[in-house]
Amino acid sequence: MKNKALFLDRDGTLNYDVHHLHDPAELVVVKGAREALMRARELGYRFYLVTNQSGVGRGYFTMEDVYACNRRLLELLDLGDDLFDGVIIAPEHPDQPSEYRKPSPKFLLEMIARDKLDPATSYMLGDRDSDWQCGLNAGVNPVALNTGKEFPEPAQALITAHEIPVYDSIVEFVATLG
Repeated sequence: MKNKALFLDRDGTLNYDVHHLHDPAELVVVKGAREALMRARELGYRFYLVTNQSGVGRGYFTMEDVYACNRRLLELLDLGDDLFDGVIIAPEHPDQPSEYRKPSPKFLLEMIARDKLDPATSYMLGDRDSDWQCGLNAGVNPVALNTGKEFPEPAQALITAHEIPVYDSIVEFVATLG
């Protein structure tokens, strides 16, 4: 069996996007995300969390705040503390050098090599063009999640140029997996 994966952005993918989320009490899981992950797990998908957290680099909050939000996410999903086979947090400000800040494919490529994942059956889900470009850069299938915000023109152009599928949520996307 081929190893397939869902590389998942956090904010706007698994939980509703709160600008510079840093308080675990404000984290709300996307409706149906738990069930979607359960279904994907039953289909043999492995999960990897890939999140840019520039609020740390901007001085808005600390890495401990990010860890606390990640712990809260795991609590609310209630699928075990080992839900993710890998987690990368890029805390840098967008103007700072970073090896792992999306759209860099470095983490995805490392996980593909480490866990012998099949890029052709793996997906990068997110609500921003940096997520989709990360997937494209790593050779995995990008999936755009439209969380109710209008995509800016550069993001729409990327979707059109690469024929990136757009879904309203992770729930809709996972329903298409077979």
